[in-house]
Amino acid sequence: MSEKERQRKPRRESRAAVEREFEQRIIDIARVARVMAGGKRMRFRACVVIGDRRGLIGYGSGKGADVTLAVTKAVNHAKKNMRKLPIVGDGTIAHTIPIKFKAARLLLKPAPKGTGIVAGGAVRAALEISGINDIVAKIYGSKNKLNNIKALFSAFDRLIVSSQRYPAAHQPRVSEPAKTKEQSVSEIGGEQQGKS
Repeated sequence: MSEKERQRKPRRESRAAVEREFEQRIIDIARVARVMAGGKRMRFRACVVIGDRRGLIGYGSGKGADVTLAVTKAVNHAKKNMRKLPIVGDGTIAHTIPIKFKAARLLLKPAPKGTGIVAGGAVRAALEISGINDIVAKIYGSKNKLNNIKALFSAFDRLIVSSQRYPAAHQPRVSEPAKTKEQSVSEIGGEQQGKS
């Protein structure tokens, strides 16, 4: 066994360990049909959410000839669609987010410690494996599970933590002295004389 092969084996094992630490929830399995010349072709669509319960979460959907193939494709899609959530405090979100995605409308609100996850349907399943411990969520619009998950992830993208709210480029500078009215008038007058 060469030295390169020895280095590669632990790397493969570490990838397997990374894949094992994600928990997956099947949100929806639907039988879908495509009308062809000879009749209908039946397939299965699966929507899956994966997460590590520490703020890393992703969703994916996949179609296949049988359910296991569809779930495998959905999990692979979810791994490519991972997001890191900005969890604040003891496991909640920073602020209230009302969100609309197509006909699905959601409201996500931060909750005090000990509240738990107060949500329903597909949103609850996704929040349980996200790493958020205390949150209140309400589904107002459509009951379509896939659109509710997409709305939830759209809300996750709009979460703002205080460090992101004011990037360094837009923060006021403290080191510069404020200009007086006389300075600014004389500078303006000097600029106008230079132009003519």
